[in-house]
Amino acid sequence: MKPDRRRLAELRVAHLLEVKTGFRSGDPLMPGPGEPKPEYDPETTTLTERRLAKVAELKAMTREEAKLLGLAEVGYRTLIRWEMNRSRFGLIGCADDRWLRESGGHPSVSEEVREAIFAVRAETLHRSRVDGRTREAMIHQYVRETFGRDTAVPGYHTLLRVWKEWFGPGGARQRYERSAQLPTKAGHVVVHRPGQVVALDSTVLPVMVREGVFGDPVKVHLTLAMDVYTHSLCAFRLTLVSDTSVDVAMLLRDVMLPLPMRADWGEDMEWPYPGLPAAAVAEFAGYEVAGLPFFAPETVTTDHGSVYRNHHLVDVQRVLGCNILPSRVLRPTDKQVVERAFGSIRSLLFEHLLGYTGVDVADRGADPEGDATWTIEQMEHVIATWIVKVWQQRRLGEYAPSWDPGGDHSPNSLFAASFAQGGFAMEIPSPELYYQLLPQHSVTKIHGRRGVKSVGSGTTARLWIATVTSGPPAAADAKGSGSSTASPVTAAPCSSRTRSPTHGTRCAGPDSRRRAGRRPSATHGCATSCSGHRRRG
Repeated sequence: MKPDRRRLAELRVAHLLEVKTGFRSGDPLMPGPGEPKPEYDPETTTLTERRLAKVAELKAMTREEAKLLGLAEVGYRTLIRWEMNRSRFGLIGCADDRWLRESGGHPSVSEEVREAIFAVRAETLHRSRVDGRTREAMIHQYVRETFGRDTAVPGYHTLLRVWKEWFGPGGARQRYERSAQLPTKAGHVVVHRPGQVVALDSTVLPVMVREGVFGDPVKVHLTLAMDVYTHSLCAFRLTLVSDTSVDVAMLLRDVMLPLPMRADWGEDMEWPYPGLPAAAVAEFAGYEVAGLPFFAPETVTTDHGSVYRNHHLVDVQRVLGCNILPSRVLRPTDKQVVERAFGSIRSLLFEHLLGYTGVDVADRGADPEGDATWTIEQMEHVIATWIVKVWQQRRLGEYAPSWDPGGDHSPNSLFAASFAQGGFAMEIPSPELYYQLLPQHSVTKIHGRRGVKSVGSGTTARLWIATVTSGPPAAADAKGSGSSTASPVTAAPCSSRTRSPTHGTRCAGPDSRRRAGRRPSATHGCATSCSGHRRRG
């Protein structure tokens, strides 16, 4: 670097050392006049507070002075990037790339060698993983067979350095390397409003809970619905076994409904968003509403699990008016926001609960089953309370919006800001939506004594459902005539194995108040002649 550019880089290092240690020299034994300043004293301030104080100090400078010193447009993330580069490369890490001399390249890499490198790259991309020595031998072989033995080839270390510069370090697995080369169809999607993209994913809850019948410790599955724009956890569900398409449908219904207040929730958890009074929302909803966003999702991003790829969800997206789109194959970054949310919830909440099982078996405690004390209902209530009281009011940090990257924002503040930017269309679905989202089953036969014979779409299992018929037996024994589309259709009830989701009472059907306090039947309403019960005795 030129001498004047070097002095500017040294000035940047001095600012970074003052943020880190409180002294511009970086040595407490060599303090400058008035050091350490109160806003940079490590004994009384945190690193984040010192970085924010440095940003405020640089912004207080005149624009001309800051530009001459190379300190214009310095934000919080800029200081972090400079510090990371300084720790890796020293003084040169704080220099602007425009201050450095352009590299002379690799003169030993001729056009013939360049062609050989790209040919070997294309071949190794579809083969099993090989090391650098094998790639070097393949490059030599290609050059000899294509251009002759007189063509010079650089040495191993030069080829390895060129390979890393052109194609990266190559630490990924082969199938991920191949997927990274797949063409992008629609380009990058910029999410700029709530509900534009909602990401869904499921995982095993890392806390052992006790089921409600025998009290045995069991593992349950946690399914999350997260708004990509505001990072709000709009809804979740706990299921004893892996979720089904009915669970996903009801989860999307929960996203569209306001969350009711619970008995032990205080005023700080009520609807907090300015621009839409809580009384107005409560009037339309019919109950007091908690501080959690609700909206009609436009696009729902999922993985390629079978639960998201079936005919039932095709009907669900038609009823809801949204698009359920799977992420690209081997591209976890398409829904990385919900993947990262699982890790954040684990470290912020689940690790503090009894019965925590750890990340894997090696990190598991001696007896997590014996430590399990929470029931499924209690765990659902704990998660719902934590989401409304902690997650929705937590500072986003690096997930701040592009229009205010240096501001302090939370999921609640971003949702409130969207009211002023694009407005909010409050639309609360009718109770009939519960039945519209259930899978339909065709009635194949109505029997006077045995009940209704029903078959699900795409299945061969038959189910007799007990009914009470008022007509004569002869009329009740009549079979359904015509095609299956002309047969009577009934909606299957939501599975009783699913626990209450985030929204508590709103997970149940419209007649949930009449069913309150009643224990579900062990036969799920089937007659004793059900073939499944006969097999189970």
